[in-house]
Amino acid sequence: MTDTFSRDLDRIILTGVTARGFHGVFDHERQDGQEFRVDIVLGVLSISKAAKSDDLRHTVDYGAVAQAVVEVIEGPPVNLIETLAVTIAERCLDFDYVRAVTVTVHKPQAPIPVPFDDVAVRITRAR
Repeated sequence: MTDTFSRDLDRIILTGVTARGFHGVFDHERQDGQEFRVDIVLGVLSISKAAKSDDLRHTVDYGAVAQAVVEVIEGPPVNLIETLAVTIAERCLDFDYVRAVTVTVHKPQAPIPVPFDDVAVRITRAR
């Protein structure tokens, strides 16, 4: 996963955050739901202070970020994974120390009529 963050930001990476959501344009997607997987690259202010102090207060609690992502996936349904990706990005940017984020939303069970491995949307946002 690549990002286009400023070189002065450090990165914290979460891959494969998974939850069941009811997103999609078709009735059966809204009724039955499906698994969504999300990869996140957080562009954060220098982690040097956290590394030196060994104190979570000086960095991003990635467990809390993962929980926030799950809450979005399990939250109110949207039609498009593009909308889901933007909502997740906005939520990640609410965390202290996060200045940019790349979010990839995977929808491996998307209703596509031909064989495929995955469909995903990747966005990058910054504040």
